Amino acid sequence: MGRVREVRAVAGCEVASGKIGEIISLDGEKDQKVNSFSGIPDEFFEDMESVWKGRIKTTHVNDVLTSVDEAAEALHLAVTEDFTPIVSRIKASMSPLKAPKGEISYSREQEAVWFKGKQFMPDVWTGSPGEEHIKQLKHALDSKGRKVGMEWFTTAKVDTALSRYHEANAKAKSRVLELLRELATELQSHINIIVFSSTLLVITKALYAHVSEGRRRKWVFPTIVESQKLEDGKSFDKNCEMKIVGLLPYWLNIAEGGAVHNTVEMQSLFLLTGPNGGGKSSLLRSICAAALLGICGLMVPAESALIPYFDAIMLHMKAYDSPADHKSSFQVEMSELRSIIAGTTKKSLVLVDEICRGTETAKGTCIAGSIIETLDRIGCLGIVSTHLHGIFTLPLNLKNTVHKAMGTACIDGQTKPTWKLTDGICKESLAFETAKREGVPEIIIKRAEDLYLSVYVEKLLSTEKFAKHEEFSTYINGNNLNGTHVDSKEIVSGTSNEGISLANPMEVSHKEVESAITVICQDFITELQRKKITPDLTKIKCFLIGTREWPPPMTIGSSTVYVMLRPDRKLYVGQTDNLEDRIRAHRSKDGMQDAPFLYFLVPGKSLACQIETLLINQLPNQGFVLSNIADGKHRNFGTSNLYV
Repeated sequence: MGRVREVRAVAGCEVASGKIGEIISLDGEKDQKVNSFSGIPDEFFEDMESVWKGRIKTTHVNDVLTSVDEAAEALHLAVTEDFTPIVSRIKASMSPLKAPKGEISYSREQEAVWFKGKQFMPDVWTGSPGEEHIKQLKHALDSKGRKVGMEWFTTAKVDTALSRYHEANAKAKSRVLELLRELATELQSHINIIVFSSTLLVITKALYAHVSEGRRRKWVFPTIVESQKLEDGKSFDKNCEMKIVGLLPYWLNIAEGGAVHNTVEMQSLFLLTGPNGGGKSSLLRSICAAALLGICGLMVPAESALIPYFDAIMLHMKAYDSPADHKSSFQVEMSELRSIIAGTTKKSLVLVDEICRGTETAKGTCIAGSIIETLDRIGCLGIVSTHLHGIFTLPLNLKNTVHKAMGTACIDGQTKPTWKLTDGICKESLAFETAKREGVPEIIIKRAEDLYLSVYVEKLLSTEKFAKHEEFSTYINGNNLNGTHVDSKEIVSGTSNEGISLANPMEVSHKEVESAITVICQDFITELQRKKITPDLTKIKCFLIGTREWPPPMTIGSSTVYVMLRPDRKLYVGQTDNLEDRIRAHRSKDGMQDAPFLYFLVPGKSLACQIETLLINQLPNQGFVLSNIADGKHRNFGTSNLYV
């Protein structure tokens, strides 16, 4: 039965295409060119003839075509004889005062070719060339017999030729329309097959264009993963993995270079952080496009791709207000997120960019955390990006969410985005750098930095109580080594649901080290104040840089003393003017990738060197083992137990 229908469809296509081919000129009739004559604007003939010429084969309209061409030639002859001498006379006039103007022009509204001029009438008739033609001119009239304007003129001969041309053109246009209507009537019985064939042709051409461009850009066809089912027909509860290797933003051309590729291996929800301009939004758009193209069976901008068959792909980018609906941007965002949550299943892909950006930070953070918990509970794949770093201090009950970040690198002393997807958390926004790059005045940037140092740096110590939570972020929402699930609340408290202690042995050490630093440095600082050497330095404030964390931008160019807490329980004491570079160098060594650091700022490199030597020589007296104890032996400073 299917074969019979196929044969009938092909036969219907042949009949329809045959009838169309008999009447319609598919490639355009080369002998049906629009008329063109010197002295007459080309726009006139283009407007009159282009709507019908070349649509029907010449054999069906040969007589009317001949009539139009003959009428056009007659019009050209009339215009040349009656208007050209006047134009030549005007061009030959050299009068500096009251200079005449005139030309052959096309009046689009009246569909006519007339003479348009002013100040060309001679004051004295002398019988010079062109005067007789000027006497033949009369004001041009519209179809209702009204004068078109004071500058438009015609002659009886031109009017006659123009009427003849319009009549021939209208007859030809009517003939073409009549033939097309007859063809439409004949094809009425084949309309379904014509619509089907036309649609199929459009799809085929679009697919061909897509594949051609995709191959040129080195895109690939993905592997689509269907939901695996058990013998009883039920699907597995476990999510399918989406893996895209060498993902490229679809709007970039790999042949032009400069594009950053990313590999995305997604088995759960990603909580994504990163600096401004770090590529978070681009990554979300790229993943959305790749997933959508993939499940449609099209090529994706990647080196290879394994994509589940999603039942829904939902992308939420920046929200704008809607005055017509009386909604603010935050109301619009909440409305969209409500729809996303309502339609999300474990087979969905959800991509939310910078969640809850349109309201005050504290409550927005809590709303964002609750939404993330909901998506985590549903078990969908997706990414939620945010600058709300307070989310990481909330006691969220998460089982499937993984922390991801857009990477940064220190280049020439400046932190810059790498646009690479990495594991962990990035709390650096590069806000000041972005504002400066976009031309915000330097005085505003400087004032903002001062405000940041005076207000927010003082609050850094208050985050230490969450250090354990962040330091063990690799365990949060995952399984411990015994395969037992660990809840984020239990990690903060230091125990799992099996009663296993998760306390980090270095957690105790950093408190002890901080206390020792304070004790060692306090008498030294007091002596400096007594001698009025550094009156601004009153006490040492240590800040913790946890696992996979990086120092804030204020440390770049600032004299800093730091202590690395090595995994072997040894300490390394150093000083630097670029803490991020120094930490990056330390962590690049084997076994040091997750080492935490303590640091504090001091006014000047000279003082930093003194305190570095002091700590190297005195920390061993407090019971600590140093890996760089030899660095303190080149100086005598700090070798005595008495600081005064």
